[in-house]
Amino acid sequence: MCGIIGYVGNKSCLPFLLEGLDALEYRGYDSAGVSLAYGDGIDTVKSKGKLAVLREKLEELSPPISFCGIGHTRWATHGEPSDINSHPHVTPALTLVHNGIIENHASIARELVERGVSFISDTDTERAAYLIDLCYSECKDPVEAIFKATKMLSGSFAFGVIFKDRPECIYAVRRDSPLIVGQSENGCFLASDVPAILPHTNICCRLDEGVVAELRGDGISFFSAPYTRIEQKFEEIKWSPEQAQKGGYAHFMIKEIHEEPMALRRTLEHINRDGLPYFEGAERLLREARSIKMVACGTAMHACLIGKHMIEKLARIPVSVEIASEFRYGEQIFDGGSLTLLLSQSGETADTVAALRRAKELGIPTLAIVNVFGSTLAREADEVIYTLAGPEISVASTKAYSLQCAILSALAISLSLIRGRTDEESAKALFGSLLSDLPRLVDEVLAKEKEIVRVTDKIYSAEHLFYIGRGIDYYLALEASLKLKEISYIHSEAYPSGELKHGTISLVSDGTPIVALITDSSLVEKSLLAVHEVISRGAKVTVICTDRISREHELPECEKIILPDAPEHLLPVVTATAIQLLAYFTATKKGLDVDKPRNLAKSVTVE
Repeated sequence: MCGIIGYVGNKSCLPFLLEGLDALEYRGYDSAGVSLAYGDGIDTVKSKGKLAVLREKLEELSPPISFCGIGHTRWATHGEPSDINSHPHVTPALTLVHNGIIENHASIARELVERGVSFISDTDTERAAYLIDLCYSECKDPVEAIFKATKMLSGSFAFGVIFKDRPECIYAVRRDSPLIVGQSENGCFLASDVPAILPHTNICCRLDEGVVAELRGDGISFFSAPYTRIEQKFEEIKWSPEQAQKGGYAHFMIKEIHEEPMALRRTLEHINRDGLPYFEGAERLLREARSIKMVACGTAMHACLIGKHMIEKLARIPVSVEIASEFRYGEQIFDGGSLTLLLSQSGETADTVAALRRAKELGIPTLAIVNVFGSTLAREADEVIYTLAGPEISVASTKAYSLQCAILSALAISLSLIRGRTDEESAKALFGSLLSDLPRLVDEVLAKEKEIVRVTDKIYSAEHLFYIGRGIDYYLALEASLKLKEISYIHSEAYPSGELKHGTISLVSDGTPIVALITDSSLVEKSLLAVHEVISRGAKVTVICTDRISREHELPECEKIILPDAPEHLLPVVTATAIQLLAYFTATKKGLDVDKPRNLAKSVTVE
């Protein structure tokens, strides 16, 4: 949620700020603003709406050149989208940008009002800004003021702060919300995500929680407490700026779908050890696991369902899947040998991070599967497995989901070997097909774009749509339905085919579009019963099935998307690419902003 950018150095900061905000648009926002520092004060310009509105304001005002500034794109949580509620927020002593939520903002506000403060916005952020201002008035030291104020705050935050009497510095601190700093020969950068600064530096540091960073034109200092300097580890980001650009595609989403074969090869080769999957560091946890609880949100949770199916089938280990936002508040019951497995593309998903911390409180071993190196989940879990997807910019997750499913399939093979359910030769054959066949099969699905575009003619104008499936096809239907409604705004629901008669079939009438997933060869006849049931009630059906199923079974007259034949443990990823393309082309046919769907953000870093 939201985006932060900051720059201090030997060049005009405004071009860096606007470029960084452009790069952060994918996170979702409803307003934007910048603060520019000078020797005699700070100018702040902000507005509701897209960045184009902010640019128009800046052109009208023509602010003088500043060498130190911060910028922000806001996604409203406290207070409606408006010019006043936009960031940065200004007090007599400072200007501040904020990602996250201050949970005790009401009590902070009451205390500040008693001290004579008047607020102009409805935001929790302004309360935090005035609290830091108050602390600064008492100690006159920026680092001490930030430490003192943040100790009084509950909730999550990533702050970028400029003090009016120190216009050559930016101060930063975080708790639960991601924040990075970077440096180059032209100065130092602050950002909420790598793409904002990658064109200018790939030497970055992911700020540790509770550490205050002081950014100057000539370097960065880190403090663990007032007057206590520490070192922080910088890393080389190996993504190229081009990886974070569209590369000639119409949208990031379609670019990222087309990157799936390459990302699969890279990730699966990374875990390949002599023809078997090897998860360095996690092997002990896997050997000791007697049951697994998977925890995630949204698309990652749907990947967990695929993983549950694979692990239980191959390794015969009991697996449960729980939504992270429910896990953190539920009564968790674990027995000896339990393992908590957490999935997140960003590694910063607030509910998943909270679930990780809850599991650790209970003394349960934790294993994270994430895409972002050095993210909160990666740092705090006992062990981590990385999906090497590279940057995923589009809000709707595609290649990250496919890689999560592939990693979980490899994990199932490894657990099966560990548990003695599979011998080494069989395990090598299963993993070998992941390595060599899966990228090729996904490429074959990508070659079917025209076939999939044709199907969208039947569904893009619908108001409501159903996905149905049995077994693992139901789990895929859940993700297919989510992907469609995320970006096309078509109301879509997924149901197990066998549950239609338990209420849902009453919603099927003439013209109701239904997409039936039939890839599980052991359940074809049962799945086709449901298809015939809805066709008899007037539904317009599209069947997604394998070539073998289409040849060996009598399918009804309807639209079809025929997938290449594949082994069972590869089919979820092969099918995923097809349902992603179906959602994408449906949304583009409606002329929608595919990469930035309304009300959504890429990384959900608040509850």
